[in-house]
Amino acid sequence: MSILGLNSISSPNRKTLGKVAYDKIREEIITLNFKPGQMLSESELASVLGVSRTPIREAFLMLLQEELLEILPQRGARIALISVKKVEEARFVRESLEISAFKSVARNWNADDLRYKEIQEKAFELIGKQQKAASKGENIEFLQLDETFHQIFLELLENQTLISVVSQMRGHLNRMRYLELKTPNHMENVVSQHQSILKAIFSNNEEETEKLLRHHFSHKKDELPQVIEMYSDYFIS
Repeated sequence: MSILGLNSISSPNRKTLGKVAYDKIREEIITLNFKPGQMLSESELASVLGVSRTPIREAFLMLLQEELLEILPQRGARIALISVKKVEEARFVRESLEISAFKSVARNWNADDLRYKEIQEKAFELIGKQQKAASKGENIEFLQLDETFHQIFLELLENQTLISVVSQMRGHLNRMRYLELKTPNHMENVVSQHQSILKAIFSNNEEETEKLLRHHFSHKKDELPQVIEMYSDYFIS
């Protein structure tokens, strides 16, 4: 089992160890450092993270609930294969919520408001960083920047339920999205689409914002068959 990306846990509060272990293991799963179908060892993870097996078991339970992990009788824990059905369901929910949210942001955008000015500066900064990450082929950093780009606009609505649901959907999508980043010109296309979306939002063009977001999401869906063909061992229907 490859565990080179993991570091030991440093937490003064033992009650949080299970959650910290969950976050660390989940990140390895989402970024595909732990591959779909790979077996995980409680004892090895406990040793690497510097904890007992109890927090690892707690982390496994949370990952089971999220359907990122499965237990095989008499074999142990295995990283779940990427479910095409789950990806499609999560995409539908995320797209529906984000399109509605971004339209609201565009409708209410106020360039004279200090808070909106700060978001605008942050958005331009993120796009600049995405361009650099794309030029260097830094997939993990690119996707993290992509999530932050979407997140800053969702947070403008101050709707914690929305943010929580979208975050949960990303958990199912991100393994797929890491694979999509490896398709030709994907990152460059995402940056260009983000730039167009910003122009629509900043001009209070709600209709154009919706149109561009639908294209943004449909572009990703179009790559799904190609990704499944390239990484067929990672997927289950």
